[in-house]
Amino acid sequence: MGDAVDVVLAQWRRERPDVDPWPMGVIGRISRLSRLLDRELKEFFAGHGLEGWEFDVLATLRRAGSPYELTAGALNRAAMVTSGAITNRIDRLAAKELVERVPDGTDRRSVRVRLTERGLATVDELVGLHVANEARLLAGLDPGERDQLVSTLRGLLESMGDTSLE
Repeated sequence: MGDAVDVVLAQWRRERPDVDPWPMGVIGRISRLSRLLDRELKEFFAGHGLEGWEFDVLATLRRAGSPYELTAGALNRAAMVTSGAITNRIDRLAAKELVERVPDGTDRRSVRVRLTERGLATVDELVGLHVANEARLLAGLDPGERDQLVSTLRGLLESMGDTSLE
């Protein structure tokens, strides 16, 4: 049995036997998997009254450690979005009382974004459920396959220069 990408590759092999479509197989599967995972995660977070990007910002602040705050620039680098997008995200999370802006103690020109008590409680409540949901999504892989996949994906990300959040 094959997957949907196998059908596409067979069509290309039939129509263009002079072109080896193996890269399409890898990229196509990663793209399809990304869409499937995005849909599953969107449903999970919606069930908890959040959007995925909201959880990402809350989790980034939580991982920073106490007092659970970062500059908007640091959040921007972690989220890989434009500065306008991160400002909008912070505004929306602040309106939900999940984060607050606080003056930077060392640089008066800078503002830090901090989890509120409500934001901390929200992310702490969800992180275990989120990890369990992701484990469910990966249940089709045995431990050896998971380790191999992690290594392979890490190598691909490193080869493309994605080695740091900074």
